[in-house]
Amino acid sequence: MAAQQNPQQQQQEEQQQENTTGTQTGTGTTTGGGGANQSTADTKFGPRASAGGLSWSQDSKRFSRTRSDSRKVKPLWVINALANPRPTLETYKYGMPGEEEQPQTELWSFDTTAKKGTKVKIEAFKDQNVGQISAPVTNLQRLKQDNFQRWITMSGDKLYYSRQSRDLKRVDIVEADAATGDSRVIIPERLNTYIETQPLRTIMGGKQLIHWSERDGWGHYYLYDNTGKLVKQITSGEFVCTGFVGINETTRTLYFNAAGREAGEDPYYIHLYSVNIDTGAIKLLNPGIASHSVSMHDKATYFIDNSSRIDMAPESVLYDASGAKIMDLEKTDVSALLAAGFKYPEAFQVKADDGVTDIYGVMFKPFDFDPAKKYPIIEYVYPGPQTESVTKTFNPRNLNVALANVGFIVIEVGNRGGNPQRSKWYHNYGYGNLRDYGLADKKVAVEQLAKRYSWIDLSRVGMYGHSGGGFMTAAAMFNYPDFFKVGISESGNHDNSIYNRSWSEKHDGVKEVVVDDKVTFQYDIDKNQDIAKNLKGHILLITGDIDNNVHPAGTYRVADALIRSNKRFDFILLPGQRHGYTTMGDYVYWRRIDYFSQWLLGSAPTDIQMLELDRERAMNR
Repeated sequence: MAAQQNPQQQQQEEQQQENTTGTQTGTGTTTGGGGANQSTADTKFGPRASAGGLSWSQDSKRFSRTRSDSRKVKPLWVINALANPRPTLETYKYGMPGEEEQPQTELWSFDTTAKKGTKVKIEAFKDQNVGQISAPVTNLQRLKQDNFQRWITMSGDKLYYSRQSRDLKRVDIVEADAATGDSRVIIPERLNTYIETQPLRTIMGGKQLIHWSERDGWGHYYLYDNTGKLVKQITSGEFVCTGFVGINETTRTLYFNAAGREAGEDPYYIHLYSVNIDTGAIKLLNPGIASHSVSMHDKATYFIDNSSRIDMAPESVLYDASGAKIMDLEKTDVSALLAAGFKYPEAFQVKADDGVTDIYGVMFKPFDFDPAKKYPIIEYVYPGPQTESVTKTFNPRNLNVALANVGFIVIEVGNRGGNPQRSKWYHNYGYGNLRDYGLADKKVAVEQLAKRYSWIDLSRVGMYGHSGGGFMTAAAMFNYPDFFKVGISESGNHDNSIYNRSWSEKHDGVKEVVVDDKVTFQYDIDKNQDIAKNLKGHILLITGDIDNNVHPAGTYRVADALIRSNKRFDFILLPGQRHGYTTMGDYVYWRRIDYFSQWLLGSAPTDIQMLELDRERAMNR
């Protein structure tokens, strides 16, 4: 997964990332046939909405779907103060970590001829997650606007699904009899931390299965027969296979993306590879030190490769499946951009706090950078664990480019525990310590850069981030109050005991307790408000008042702790804004510049009117 490219894009994507249930193997509630919100006229029954989440057998004689019962999940509320004519109370279901009341899932198989439904026997774990496993939608299907999900099995007699225990340490790939609902475990996975999953694929008409697992500490593909017998490990080595791209069954060739295999490259750069399923012979198909994104023909005969780096404009090339270049398609012309004074950001590499692990970052300098000057340094952060916000691709509109040009050095840098594209150990480093795990690496990265470059002023260090980055910013200000002098914490999940259950329990861990056959779950986590009393620098807290992803109560609890500790701090409440600051993002951007300028440069605008925004709005009219 590529790292996020700018803070505002991240705000939009996080709302989707952080609300996922963790059922990654199946297609979940993917809507087929035009979407769940479309309706058609019916003379007898009136408007009808198409049903989402269906997956059809290949012969279209049966279909299946999951059904979730959330009636017992406790409600949560936000107040829309801007609603007219009266403020309104919004109520929604929201399961929190450790709570007993959680959604309960059913899986049903339907026979269209008999017009009969059969409940699949899925029961195994308390509060389990269940997802259907469907075949990938092909490019041809998309062209025909045929987006219906289809069973991965060729016959209509069997369907596959995945189920995960609530603590995510147990995952089963299960075959079910479509007529009786009887289930049989094909592939069981067991680990001592949460299990990541990727879609299952079948070959030879369903006689063999290709399964992805991190069981050896790295994400690799394994070949099984349809009885559940392991035939062989297909890929191996100290790299991570990040996604299935295509397959040629005639040549027994699997095409997949992977990160970290090429020596001397940034381990986050994605490449396309082919591997012979029987021999394990791997071939790199799109060389070039850059991050690559590919689109492959349905028959796995050709692919288009799009590549770029932070210091290399995007290029598109057509290759055949052997990796032979057919033709150049397009190359971005950045001559006008460079003539206008744009300067590329710079990649860097430092050691983590353990002095051993390599961590990777990007540095943004002012375009008029002068090495004879001293510059404050600001870290833009997002700790993960589902991604590290370190830009890897060309993005001249990254907001950190503009922030640096106010007169700062701005960096994005990874941390142990921050990305699934490296080893299982690296990704799970923060398991059980979700508040503090990445802080030492962020601090030591700045210290190493200051030792390397005399123009970095170690006495003026700032940090900012959104969501998980807001959480990390406050934690850094409270844990290292003498080091981090200024922080801007946007919509942080400061108290993960009131954040959504799936993300919080997955990444910090939840303990399953069995007493007299009764299963309960215990959850405990360190919270930012517990250490807010340590604040010495300047912190600005920001949240939207109707954020139904990261509830504003998390920010309010930090504010309460600061007030009770007699601390001065700054606070912006954004009326009518949810997790992404859709209509107030520009306002927050300029307030961010003002705040860092005030406390790190010693000067900031004092005019009441924000002239910068006035000029932008005038230009856009």
